Amino acid sequence: MRALIDMNDTQVEALDTLAKRVRRSRAALIREAIDDYLNRHHREQIEDGFGLWGKRKVDGLAYQEKVRGEW
Repeated sequence: MRALIDMNDTQVEALDTLAKRVRRSRAALIREAIDDYLNRHHREQIEDGFGLWGKRKVDGLAYQEKVRGEW
């Protein structure tokens, strides 16, 4: 899929300089940057979930056994 984005001249020049240095296309660098951004935010969402259970007053194992007992 193609996407149209607006970049300023400084961004284009910086991408072109980097592309020449690493011998990759500008599009490849942009795709990699998007992947990095999405991975970073996905990890942040996962990390936000850690520790949520610790604020509950219920014992996690007891809760698990109760829920499984309802099956």
